[in-house]
Amino acid sequence: MRPVSGGIDFGTSNSTVGIVENGMPRLVALEGEQVTLPSAVFFNFEDGHAYYGRRAIDDYTAHVEGRLMRALKSVLGTSLIHEKTRIKARTMKFSDILGGFVGHLKRRLDEARGDDVEHVVLGRPVHFVDEDAAADAEAQGELEKVARARGFRHIAFQFEPIAAALDYEQGVRKEELALIADIGGGTSDFSIVRVSPQRAKAADRRGDILANAGVHVGGTDFDRLLSVARVMPELGYMTPTRDGKRYLPVSYFFDLATWQRINLLYSNEATTALRRIRYDAARPELVDRMIDIVRHRQGHELAGKVEAAKVALTAQGEASIELDLTDGRLSVAAGAKDLDQAIANAVERIGATVAQALKAAGLTAQRIDTVFLTGGSTAVGQVRRSILEQVPQARVVAGDMFGSVGLGLALDAARKFG
Repeated sequence: MRPVSGGIDFGTSNSTVGIVENGMPRLVALEGEQVTLPSAVFFNFEDGHAYYGRRAIDDYTAHVEGRLMRALKSVLGTSLIHEKTRIKARTMKFSDILGGFVGHLKRRLDEARGDDVEHVVLGRPVHFVDEDAAADAEAQGELEKVARARGFRHIAFQFEPIAAALDYEQGVRKEELALIADIGGGTSDFSIVRVSPQRAKAADRRGDILANAGVHVGGTDFDRLLSVARVMPELGYMTPTRDGKRYLPVSYFFDLATWQRINLLYSNEATTALRRIRYDAARPELVDRMIDIVRHRQGHELAGKVEAAKVALTAQGEASIELDLTDGRLSVAAGAKDLDQAIANAVERIGATVAQALKAAGLTAQRIDTVFLTGGSTAVGQVRRSILEQVPQARVVAGDMFGSVGLGLALDAARKFG
């Protein structure tokens, strides 16, 4: 009897779960009828439960007392994975928080399969950590440990762009050389793969993978960079001290602009440090805004407003970031040029990574037949242009922005464990 299996795309911003039924992959409903689940957890202090996805974000924005955590995947490959954080009166390991989210995905997978699923293929970026093989291997090991603790017994990994290639291949009619571009919340990953209807039937596809390349740049980085460029100066970032001899310390502003580090500000030590910074500031009224946001734990709300502005700027020329404060309202205008300037260096790294993949495959740009785009950050115009400029003659195919990887992982699981 074939073991039941599935694929899990645990993403920085959103996650999906895929299964194969009657030879066809499909995504599992994770929240109502929604097949995507925001990678967020909210620890509700009022009822003592943990909630995931949209419910987590809704509780937080409704000002239910509790603690929100997003971009959970980003702690893999960092020292945070081994640390603990306070959740009301107790402390929890970050690895246990990740485990809770993975366990939630497993429950949905079990329900869809009507069985306890022990076989899974987990998606992973080409690099959890750039240019550090040991840290990269440790990050994968930590994710495997988390999954095993939640009941998975047979665990395989697949590069996310390769999974997307398996999904794309279902629709091809002839052999192609495809550049698979998966630009997600935390990483930008590329694979050059030989695909065809005949090759799709093979169990072992290692010979068809010509190159993999990746860089730890994604949508949450664009959020951070836009926040640092446009919002943080309104809170005192890059303003001088009273004596004019130096700028205010920057680390707390970077923490507030970074999804997975926001909660670090909600401590007595951070509050004391911000008060010292205010005392030294030439413009204390700006730092007062920062302190107000931290005191009322509005950091994730602010980050969500920045993210919404980024999304709006991909479709229109301007957006506004608004946040109610105790003594007034923070209102920051942002234009498309502001976003382009803020993320320019990060986008340049993405383009360089495409060139790296071509070089690793030993191919000229003219040899690429198709560019397959997946991942939410492919909607950012500057990102898309940076990819297509490397292969200007290739046909462009837009996949399921959030679902291609999960579908491909399901196909891979059926082949590996079938």
